[in-house]
Amino acid sequence: MDTRAFRRSLNKSDNYYRNQGFGEKEQIAVQMDDEYQSDLIQTIRNQGYTYTQGDVTIKLAKDFGFCWGVERSIAMAYEARQHFPNQRIWITNEIIHNPGVNERLQEMNVQFIQVIDGTKDFSGVEQGDVVILPAFGASVDEMKLLNELNCTIVDTTCPWVSKVWTSVEKHKKQAFTSIIHGKYQHEETVATKSFANTYLVVLNLDEAQYVANYILNSGNSPEERLRKRTEFLDKFANAYSQGFDPDQDLDAVGVANQTTMLKGETEQIGKLLERTMLKKYGPQVINEHFSSFNTICDATQERQDAMFELVDMDMDLMVVIGGFNSSNTTHLQEIAIERDIPSYHIDGPQRLGPGNQIEHQPLHQTPTVSKDWLPTGKIVIGITSGASTPDKSVAQVIQRIFQLKAEQPAPVVAQPSV
Repeated sequence: MDTRAFRRSLNKSDNYYRNQGFGEKEQIAVQMDDEYQSDLIQTIRNQGYTYTQGDVTIKLAKDFGFCWGVERSIAMAYEARQHFPNQRIWITNEIIHNPGVNERLQEMNVQFIQVIDGTKDFSGVEQGDVVILPAFGASVDEMKLLNELNCTIVDTTCPWVSKVWTSVEKHKKQAFTSIIHGKYQHEETVATKSFANTYLVVLNLDEAQYVANYILNSGNSPEERLRKRTEFLDKFANAYSQGFDPDQDLDAVGVANQTTMLKGETEQIGKLLERTMLKKYGPQVINEHFSSFNTICDATQERQDAMFELVDMDMDLMVVIGGFNSSNTTHLQEIAIERDIPSYHIDGPQRLGPGNQIEHQPLHQTPTVSKDWLPTGKIVIGITSGASTPDKSVAQVIQRIFQLKAEQPAPVVAQPSV
């Protein structure tokens, strides 16, 4: 399918809204400020991102929380609800990875497409319904289905995500395989790979190194080649396009990424594959075998850079706020863990307490409860949040920490013996 032609055709449709809006931005901006902004957070910004109350000093990252793409997506959804007050409105997925924002949309009578046995069920969507595409985007097949149903499509896809789609379409035009740095089951990567012809999703640098090793040495004897090929396909099961053949489809590759992955790792993967193709084919024909476009999201990069700056400061522990299924939040957590800083990933203030306990999600694990997480005496706490977390949620976490610390019994001071 010519996905570029389809996108151009969709853009010309009278039932498709992406950039034009509905003329109600100012009113929606006031509503969003009321629901998601915080005076406390603005005060902390004004004080150089440091704030002390009682025994607690907060060190706030200089870039955190809502990015422009997320704010744009939420605003478009709010505006759609206001512009179509009497029509059924659906959204094809969580609009962003933030439980509070998604619950707010449900309160506004925006219905979410159900997932049954791993597959989205669009059977309830009817002609004339309004359907919102989330910030992560939607697959080509989903957009095609909604267009054929003559639905009104409100496309809130982040422009950085659609930039990645353009990159993989260029790969397809060149007959290159798209090597996508991401999580194959993540909504954004599901959408991105639908714009590719041949693709392979790699999770991290280790998996990219495995691919590079295969490109340079897929075996000497027919038996060894068959064994290595089978091992490759087993290792990347569910992460490659239908009919993918590593012996043919790794001859020419282009690099793209899920926009919320670690910037540094994406760059390392790109350089690794470029070196690999140079080694195999030589510099004279490298452009026939390797292609790379910068698809790293500015907001993701800024939040990661601010986190690296934050972890260089002296602190007792770190709190990272964002949805448990938020990829960009998870990568912020990784940065703290790499520096051996006690770190707690929570999705909101409701995870704190009662008493000195916290329900949090350790990296790549399920949520758990830790007790006595706040040390006694004076403490310094680093705070950051993912791109889907509003300032108000961050402020509520900080206020809850102040409250729990104030309720903490004073440390017992040993009396000198007489």
